Amino acid sequence: MTAPSSSTAPRKGGRWIERWDPEDEAFWKETGEKVARRNLLFSVLSEHIGFSIWTLWSVMVLFMGPEYGLTPADKFFIISMATLVGAVVRVPYTFAVARFGGRNWTIIAAGMLLVPTIAAFVVMEPGTSFGTFLVCAMLAGVGGGNFASSMTNINSFFPLRKKGWALGLNAGGGNIGVPVVQLVALAIIGANGGPRVLLGIYIPLIVLATVLGARYMDNIAAVKNDTGAAKEAVRDPHTWVMSLLYIGTFGSFIGYSFAFGLVLQTQFGRTPLESAYVTFIGPLLGSLIRPVGGRLADLYGGARITLWNFVGMGAATAVIVVASMEESLALFTCAFIVLFVLTGLGNGSTYKMIPGIFQAKATALGLTGEEAASYGRRLSGASMGLIGAVGALGGLGINLAFRQSFLSAGSGTGAFVAFLAFYAVCFAVTWAVYLRRPLTADRHAAVASGTKTQLSYAEV
Repeated sequence: MTAPSSSTAPRKGGRWIERWDPEDEAFWKETGEKVARRNLLFSVLSEHIGFSIWTLWSVMVLFMGPEYGLTPADKFFIISMATLVGAVVRVPYTFAVARFGGRNWTIIAAGMLLVPTIAAFVVMEPGTSFGTFLVCAMLAGVGGGNFASSMTNINSFFPLRKKGWALGLNAGGGNIGVPVVQLVALAIIGANGGPRVLLGIYIPLIVLATVLGARYMDNIAAVKNDTGAAKEAVRDPHTWVMSLLYIGTFGSFIGYSFAFGLVLQTQFGRTPLESAYVTFIGPLLGSLIRPVGGRLADLYGGARITLWNFVGMGAATAVIVVASMEESLALFTCAFIVLFVLTGLGNGSTYKMIPGIFQAKATALGLTGEEAASYGRRLSGASMGLIGAVGALGGLGINLAFRQSFLSAGSGTGAFVAFLAFYAVCFAVTWAVYLRRPLTADRHAAVASGTKTQLSYAEV
C-alpha cells in the first residue's frame, strides 16, 4: 500500500501540505518524520522568543530602581497583567492555526512580538507613568499566546506514540525562553548596561524567527477549525480537570518565573544583580526537564507521573514555607529551584495526558483505526487552547497572591501556604479521576451499544 503523499501546493498564499497521515508508519518513516521535525524546530524558535517577550517584564522590573517611583506592589501588578493577557490570548491563538495555517500564523505571531518590544524600548526610562508601563507589559502578553498556537500546530504533525516527546520538546524549548532572557539581563546588568540594550538584542531576533518560519515551515490543509469539537471540548469534564492540573504545573512555572526575582529582592533584600544571579536557574532547569516529563509519561502513563510529581511539589513547597519563616536564604533558594524542576516535569506529563485521554475516550466509545485517531485529534486540539489558557491564569493567581501576601504581612509565606494547599487538591483530583478506578465510557454511547465498556485512564 503506497503511503500518502505530503506534497505541497500553493493555497492561500502559503505552503500547504494537502495530505498528512502520521499514524501510517510507512508514511511516517518515508516522509512524515522529516517534515514534522523541521516544523518542530522552527516552531520551538518562535515560541522560545515569544516566551522571552512574555516574561520580559519580570526582568525589566529588576532594572527599575527607586528613581522609577514604583513600589513592590506596583511591580507585582505589572507582571500580573502581562501574565493575564498571555493567558487570555491563548484561546484565539489556538483557533488561529486552523484559520490561517500553522506556518502562516507562526509568521504573524512572531512579527507581532515587535510591537511590545519596540514600545518598551521607547518608554523605558524614569519619569514614565505607572499606567504606561502597565500598558507595555500587557502588550508583551501576546508572547504568551505563541505557546498555544505552537502546541496546537505541532500536535497535528506527530503521531500519538510520539506526542509526549514532541509536545514536551516543543513546550520545553519555548519555556527556556524565560531563563534565556533572564541570563541576557544578568549579563547586561553585570556590564552596567541598561534595559534598552536588552530590548535592542531581541528586536533582530524577532525578525529572524519570522523570516525562518516563512522559509521553512508548512501548513497542514486537513487542520480546520471545528466549532463542534470546540463546544464538545468545553462540555467535556476532562477539559476542566486537566485545566486544574495544568494550573498546578504550568501555572506554577510561569508564575514563579515572573515572581522569583521580585521575591528575592522584596523578602531577602537582594540587589538586582544578586537576584539575577539565581533567578534564571529555576526556569532553566524546569524548561530542560519538561521533555523528560513527556517521555516518562509516554513510558509509564502521564497520570502516574503527574500524581507523584504533585507529591514532590508539595514537599518542596513545605520546605520553602519553613525557609521563609526561618529567613534562610540558602534553603529557600535551593527548595525553590527544586520546585521549579518539578513544575517542568509536571508540565510535560500533564500535557501528554490530553491527547491520551481523548484517544482513550474514542476507544471506550467503540471507535477504531483512523476514526478513533480523528476523534482524539479533534478533541485534544480543541481542548489544548482552553487548558493552556486556564493553566496560564494560575501564573496570574500566583503573582496576585504574592502581591497580597507582601502587602498584608511583608512576606511571601502566606502565599506559599496557599500554594501548598492547592497542590494537595491537585494530587487528590489526579488520583480520584485518573487512578482510583477504571472509568466508564459515555453513558449514552454505552446504552446505545448495549454495553458498559470500561477503560482505565492510568496509562494516558
